[in-house]
Amino acid sequence: MNAPRPAPQALVVIDVQEGFDQTDHWGPTANPQCEHNIARLIDCWRDTRRGPIVAVRHDSAAGSPLAPGTRGNELKAFVAESGYDVLVTKQVNSAFLGTPDLRAWLDDRAISDIVLCGIQTNMCVETTARMGGNLGFRVSVPLDATRTFDLVTTLPDGSEIQMTATDLMRATAANLRGGRFAVVVATADLLRSSCAESQELARHRSRDENHADPDGSRLA
Repeated sequence: MNAPRPAPQALVVIDVQEGFDQTDHWGPTANPQCEHNIARLIDCWRDTRRGPIVAVRHDSAAGSPLAPGTRGNELKAFVAESGYDVLVTKQVNSAFLGTPDLRAWLDDRAISDIVLCGIQTNMCVETTARMGGNLGFRVSVPLDATRTFDLVTTLPDGSEIQMTATDLMRATAANLRGGRFAVVVATADLLRSSCAESQELARHRSRDENHADPDGSRLA
């Protein structure tokens, strides 16, 4: 008897681009395991056919490390070579405001469950998660498959505020969980749940194929 197939879950890999390695521009970062964890998720999705992989690329203005036509604009090799199903390009924070239309692409495939990872945690990842939640998607964010950079800015009263990348990641987790935009998880837990389910399905499929008659019908 065939095992029930789990609902497809899209893996959305946001802005994992060469330009984010230019720390002289962005400043100190956090979570050095980010790219490793993203690669683990990509491998799981690809190997278990859990669902489609969506690559997202940010095309910044001229002069930015992410500007089109520069090395920095390119996806990192492990994403570029992942066999992703679609590439969404954007010029703003949300992957839902890019080309092609991500919401329409997911709706056409009856996908309502998405996992977001990538760079930067508190910018494009958080914005995409908030918008995805508002649009009715079930959103999961493996926080340790994201990273960001220290931030220094000035408030309206003229005072300066400084936040470390780690603090910003924690703030994103609080915002997404507290606002019920997304479920915030760890990569290891997501791999144990989503990918273990798909691996079990693959085992059932293999067993069924091994017990098939030569004409393709199943043996009792």
